[in-house]
Amino acid sequence: MTRAVVVMGVAGCGKSTLAHALAQHLGWTFVEGDLCHPPENVARMTAGIPLDDAARQLFLRNVAIALTGSKGGAVAACSALKRCYRDLIRQQVGDILFALPHLSRADLERRVGQRPDHFMPTSLLDSQLATLELPDADERALILDGTLPVAEQVRLIEAALHHS
Repeated sequence: MTRAVVVMGVAGCGKSTLAHALAQHLGWTFVEGDLCHPPENVARMTAGIPLDDAARQLFLRNVAIALTGSKGGAVAACSALKRCYRDLIRQQVGDILFALPHLSRADLERRVGQRPDHFMPTSLLDSQLATLELPDADERALILDGTLPVAEQVRLIEAALHHS
């Protein structure tokens, strides 16, 4: 069975909430991707400056290291917006499942706006949506209805893990 999952997507889609719930359910390690960003990335995003591909490299490597460094399995919350980002993680981790909770822009904006203490401003949502590349058919990925209850999303991901 696959021992690594990345809950991916743009800000506000519920990555951290879902990844944490899934990790608890499976008894695996939870990796908060936001904590894998170097300080320079956090400063850029706080200032409303989108990250480019170069700025994301260390972040993505840090996420992959955290996933491979856990015993027994790990679930990370990580944007992984582009195929090349997912490929980088996949190259370092190996067998991995990506799960994307998908929501409307209005739902995302509402959720991001309800997080006043988070470094990611609502103003970066459009750049994240423009950057998002939905997983291709040849990727091991599951697109979920992000409006479903978290427990139902956890159940769907667990079923996909056991189906592999």
